[in-house]
Amino acid sequence: MAGIVSYGAYIPIYRLSRAILGQVWGGGGKGEKAIANWDEDSITMAVEAGMDCLQGIEKRSVDALYFASTTPPFKEKQSASIIAAGLDLREDIIAADFCSSLRSGTIALRAALDAVKAGSARQVLVIASDCRPPAPNSAFEPLFGDGAAAFLVGTEGVVAEIAASYYLTSEFIDIWRLECDLLPRTWEERFVLDEGYEPHMKKAFNALLKANNATVKDFAKAAFYAPTARSHGAMARAIGLDAKTQVQDPLFDSLGNTGAAFAPMILVAALEEAKPGDQILLGNYGDGADAHIVKVAPGIEKLKDRRGIKRHLESKVMLENYGKYLKFKNLIQFEETPMTRTRTSLPAMWRDRNWQYRCHGHKCNNCGKTQYPLQKRCMYCQAEATFLEEVPLSDRKGVLFTYSMDERAAVVDPPNVLAAVNLEGGGRIFSQMTDRDVNNLRVGMPMELTFRKIHDALGVHNYSWKCRPARA
Repeated sequence: MAGIVSYGAYIPIYRLSRAILGQVWGGGGKGEKAIANWDEDSITMAVEAGMDCLQGIEKRSVDALYFASTTPPFKEKQSASIIAAGLDLREDIIAADFCSSLRSGTIALRAALDAVKAGSARQVLVIASDCRPPAPNSAFEPLFGDGAAAFLVGTEGVVAEIAASYYLTSEFIDIWRLECDLLPRTWEERFVLDEGYEPHMKKAFNALLKANNATVKDFAKAAFYAPTARSHGAMARAIGLDAKTQVQDPLFDSLGNTGAAFAPMILVAALEEAKPGDQILLGNYGDGADAHIVKVAPGIEKLKDRRGIKRHLESKVMLENYGKYLKFKNLIQFEETPMTRTRTSLPAMWRDRNWQYRCHGHKCNNCGKTQYPLQKRCMYCQAEATFLEEVPLSDRKGVLFTYSMDERAAVVDPPNVLAAVNLEGGGRIFSQMTDRDVNNLRVGMPMELTFRKIHDALGVHNYSWKCRPARA
């Protein structure tokens, strides 16, 4: 039986209160939405979700990685290959991007199930991640949130089976971006809901239930996509769900609509609360709709140690003003100076790929010391390269050894905090610190590593590893 073996999720630490939007543009609004830091995008969030999903799992057992998003950072360059490197997966795997549709997450999940059932892969990692920029003062601005979800699909240790599915493909256009567009476009809301979302989702749900002689009463929870909280509630009523007991919280007031990652993230939230024997009704929308019966199997309790949705929601820092939000989303253009001009080198990135992307260090088999980045000689005992063994470091926790703050540095989110972190099992990493509250830093505090964007230069996104205070 092929199914979900593990799950994980990622939600950025920053939140924007809708009350701040009301202060800027007028009007009200309750709740908040998750906001990616300036050095995060759909690739870095995918790495985080993948790490959460692969806790306690041998990475070499993954034979394929499928990445789903409407916001891949490169238009002509595969994102899945960078994510695979960030997760330190084998090189001899299949990597593929599923893009351009809000429904790409569940489509990628179907492709993963087919690959496992066909025997072309033992385990496939599926990650949906989106980081959609809304236009300021638009209907999308208080709605769009950022996040990612991951599922490992295999045949051994299945905790959730996709028992039945129904797929509906449609050429209906409601939200879109052209090749040159930075921000999404949409049509009038009544047309989008009356002709698009509502009839397509109803048809998918009803066809699935009819084909399997099921009713909505057979499900413990329903986890499904909707453009807004109001349309989500209307769909629940339309198909006869009990809003108080059967509908999984869509998290509009704590997370926001995370695009291609939305339905997968709500499914993760449902699995976090599920018990063996539960059935979950999963639904997704975009260029048609799909609906699925998810049966929860014994063993689901073993995955409760994931950060998932619940723990990530609890770990948060509120953005104090709208200006910082605009900077993080790159929605405002600042003056360029010689100090802010960045550089890059593709030959150097390729040469250093094992430490830059995979976070590999060297362990010296002569003196036993671990060092990062990779060296040609041991920096401690000067042993030659033949004594150096390449070891992965990204999963190691650490403690803050020392740090500095530069208030005048030309960075997006000053001050520039540079830190030295001592890693468990040996080794020390020097890097920028991200996701930090500069008023609450102390030597000895728990730290962890995170895959982030360093900068953009010459039209290239540069990624590597930074440190951050450990999240709960």
